[in-house]
Amino acid sequence: MDITQLTSLLGRFKDLTILVLGDFFLDRYLMIDPDLAEKSVETGLEAHQVVEIRNSPGAAGTVTNNLCALEVGQVIALGIVGQDGHGFDLTQGLEKTGVDTSHLITTPKRYTPTYTKPIRISTGSEMERLDVKNRTIVSPDLEERLLDRFEALFAEADGVIVVDQVQERGCGTITDGVRRKVAELGSRNDRPVLADSRAHIDTFSNVILKPNENELAGLVGDRTEPDIAALTLAHRIQRPVILTRGSEGIVASDGLVTWSIPGIPVPEPTDIVGAGDSVSAAVVSALAAGADLPEAALLGLIASSITVQQIGTTGTATPSQVLSRFTDTYPRGFTPRADSPQR
Repeated sequence: MDITQLTSLLGRFKDLTILVLGDFFLDRYLMIDPDLAEKSVETGLEAHQVVEIRNSPGAAGTVTNNLCALEVGQVIALGIVGQDGHGFDLTQGLEKTGVDTSHLITTPKRYTPTYTKPIRISTGSEMERLDVKNRTIVSPDLEERLLDRFEALFAEADGVIVVDQVQERGCGTITDGVRRKVAELGSRNDRPVLADSRAHIDTFSNVILKPNENELAGLVGDRTEPDIAALTLAHRIQRPVILTRGSEGIVASDGLVTWSIPGIPVPEPTDIVGAGDSVSAAVVSALAAGADLPEAALLGLIASSITVQQIGTTGTATPSQVLSRFTDTYPRGFTPRADSPQR
């Protein structure tokens, strides 16, 4: 790939519709000034003083943030959120970036999942986090509404990203029924469908999988040879695998060939939060716009090398940043190295 090809690829993103199905969280940053700390009259405990509140879409919302930053034409959010203040803040944050939220299911039966992150402004360090999650199973009626909307929206989408953030099985948007529907629609294999799961990646089929090295080892039992492990899994599932390896880069495999793309060195400090989400957004957008698998993986690597340099937030990468990083890193263009390792 050279700069002209990359520019053309990024330019096609404006014509895409990408559906993000999954767990939309609110990332709520409470900026704490330690110098203003007070002692509670009632309890004698320290009362931390919040001087600023920053709300940002998280989890599946981090994926939509990245899609919008990459200037994808239409980004659709599909998930379940609570009829509460956090849900209001989350929806506002999504709409501010340009996401279509009209298909989100809002219900008083569920909380809006929220990560509340107190931050000391003097150091930028995060204090103990407060999490709001649902710990009861999604009701059949909510699941049915979600499935109906998913099937209708799937027909409109050029690509789909499934974000399974909730570890408690059945308590988030991606229920077992949703997984079955993802597998059913993904079997058409006529558009890229990628799944990213915090705890249940082994439950997805007929989709592109994006594991990290620990997740991949759990799937194939091989920690020593990432290229062989990725090839083995891709061959088994008959779908591509995008293996993220942190600073070591990305390995992509279609089950016959693997492509190893070394990491792009970036200076410290770095913040890896959300790096995988930027890979998901870039890979699916690129594939939907006509890129081949190694080109899409390369774009994912470039995007994540940009987002990890954004400290204290879940970063994004714009087309201009991608082009600048590509030019700086690969002034003569870049062709991912293809291998055919033995399984």
